[in-house]
Amino acid sequence: MNLSLRHRLTIWYGTIVALTLLVFGMVSYISVSTELRQNLDASLERVGHSLNYIIGKNRQASRKPLRPAQTERRGRQDEFAFLRDNQKQLFYGPIRPVDSAAVAERDVVWTAVYEHILLNSKNFYIQVADTNNQIVFRSENLLNANDSLPTISQPSYLAFEKVDGALHGFAPYVFKKQNLRLMLMRTKNAQISIGYPVDEIEATLGGLFGTLLVAYPFILIISLIGGHFLAKQSLQPIDDITQIARDITASNLSRRLPPPPVNDDEIARLTATLNQMIERLEASFAQIRQFTADASHELRTPLAILMGEIEIALRSRKKPEEYERVLNSSLEEVHRLSNVVSSLLELSKAESGQVKMADEDVDLSLLVADICEDMEILAAEKNIKLHCDILREVKICGDNQRLHQVFLNVIENAVKYTLPGGEVFVRVFKNSSEAIITVRDTGVGIPQEDVPYIFDRFYRVDKSRTSMNIPGNGLGLSIVKWIVEAHDGIISVESKSGEGSTFTIQFPLKA
Repeated sequence: MNLSLRHRLTIWYGTIVALTLLVFGMVSYISVSTELRQNLDASLERVGHSLNYIIGKNRQASRKPLRPAQTERRGRQDEFAFLRDNQKQLFYGPIRPVDSAAVAERDVVWTAVYEHILLNSKNFYIQVADTNNQIVFRSENLLNANDSLPTISQPSYLAFEKVDGALHGFAPYVFKKQNLRLMLMRTKNAQISIGYPVDEIEATLGGLFGTLLVAYPFILIISLIGGHFLAKQSLQPIDDITQIARDITASNLSRRLPPPPVNDDEIARLTATLNQMIERLEASFAQIRQFTADASHELRTPLAILMGEIEIALRSRKKPEEYERVLNSSLEEVHRLSNVVSSLLELSKAESGQVKMADEDVDLSLLVADICEDMEILAAEKNIKLHCDILREVKICGDNQRLHQVFLNVIENAVKYTLPGGEVFVRVFKNSSEAIITVRDTGVGIPQEDVPYIFDRFYRVDKSRTSMNIPGNGLGLSIVKWIVEAHDGIISVESKSGEGSTFTIQFPLKA
């Protein structure tokens, strides 16, 4: 389904809320049900222990065994008269239970519930039998002779447990189409059967279930509406960014996305990242425009010279010597064009990642020493002193041929732009982690405002350097910088006009 991010977030949010509400409702229902049933069992157990306590006290007072009420003879004392004469005061009132782990006191809330149940005599079904399974007492709602509760001595599927000398168990029981919670207890004094209707518990649980059933869709709908609103509000800045970004084209790359009100959230970081990307695109477009203009200018001059000389040669017949001169001049311009095209092609391949550097051991000391030896001839022709201070066995990993191109270009430029009688100093040394090569000359130098741009394509310093009429296409230092950076190196320059220049190249040493 091709849903928007806003709708997908709303669906996910609604799903999570629905599952959370479902789990919460199930846990709440099960917890309340378990708590109510456990406390009902505790209340039944308290009543049973209280009854057993009273019966035990009366037996000790009378010192007589239990007998069924029906077998009482005239003139003899009724041993269970205390149950009938003062039932509500002695039995149904809040009786203090026997101190035992099985009859541990509940908290205040459930103590109040327990006392309320005890005072509601119509809800309890109580039956007492002696140890011979003869019924000696029934509560008012069991006075019908056909109404009786099972005793613990009868066959039963209950699992009984013994606590403080009393054997007891709990089970559901249906009495006159009414569901009871039944507790059966047998002690040394009597057998006690106590039932209590579970209608109140079922009504409470039914009310809770109905409340949850009604509240569930209502809360879910409110959550979905709120989730949709939150998603809309959260994604609104992204819609604004999208609209503004759609209006940015190559003609207005100077435009930027407005920062959001909050400066340290995901939207703010996205906006900052997009603005940085637009800034880089603007710089790239400006570089492309500059490159196009510089390349056109650089190629136009030799093409114009070549075209003019060929046109002059074709206007009239000339001597073979004159044609030879025209051809030689044309060949020089063709070589110049070829060098420019080759350099551009090399830089283009480098930027697209098509040029791979060799990974071999390179002894910079030997490499620079060989180049200095070759440059001494060019320096001698211009009456320039070339000084070499080269530390032995300075080694790095890299491409020997490309590195030769770097040092040849830098040292040759130093010699070219140094006036006769000047000096060039080449030094190779190292520190704990880097190999360092410096090339310093006493030449014409570079104006301070031109230093940041000397590694740009086709950039050539005017004024004093251009007045020396030194051939070049302005691509040499661009290639040098690319090769140095491809070797994880750094190249920098310090120069002042009329005071010479110092190029510093740093490479990581071989591990």
